[in-house]
Formats: sequence, C-alpha cells, structure tokens
Amino acid sequence: MRTYMIDELASDDVKRLAVSLEKKGLLGSMEGLFWIHVPEELLDAEQLEHLPRCGPYGMAVEVGGDWVRMELLVRARNQLRCSCIRYASAEQRAFAIDFLDNALKQLDIPV
Repeated sequence: MRTYMIDELASDDVKRLAVSLEKKGLLGSMEGLFWIHVPEELLDAEQLEHLPRCGPYGMAVEVGGDWVRMELLVRARNQLRCSCIRYASAEQRAFAIDFLDNALKQLDIPV
C-alpha cells in the first residue's frame, strides 16, 4: 500500500490532530480512522461517472500513538470493489498531502 506517514510525533499532538479532524466532520466508523474527502474537481473521468453509484470518494487517515498515516488510495465510500477505486493521481495526492500538512501547521505541530 502506498502511504504518506509522519511519525515520531508527540502523543498529545496526535490527540489534538484527531480532535481537530473529528471537529471537521472527518471521523470514520472506526476509532482512529478519518476520511479526507476528494473534491469533485479532482476526480478522474471514471470516478466522475461512478460518483452517483460509488461516491463520495475519500482517502483514509489513521492516527496512532505517535504517528499519522494516510493511504494514497482513493476509495469509493459506497462500494468496496470497483474499477474507480485506484491510487491517487498526482493532483489528488498533492491535495491530500497538503490537507494533512496544513492541518498539522494550523495546530502548530512540528514535523
């Protein structure tokens, strides 16, 4: 699995990040799991075509004791298997990494 991982964080900073992501409405169905929503304008042609059936699309972010890890896989939230689920394009990847980096920066969490 391709991932973007930031480790060796202070556990209190990870907790603050989790609270911030939860306040933004990004909480997933499991503890420590969050979803970064991929904007419609960044979806590829097939993802746009499948949006009504498979969407919305997101990238999973998991937080642990001293780390945060984001899958660089764009998942369809309403479908487990479909050809529209794929690794993030360069634009989708940049969006998600920037989103996570900015969340850390806004909380003044050093990385």
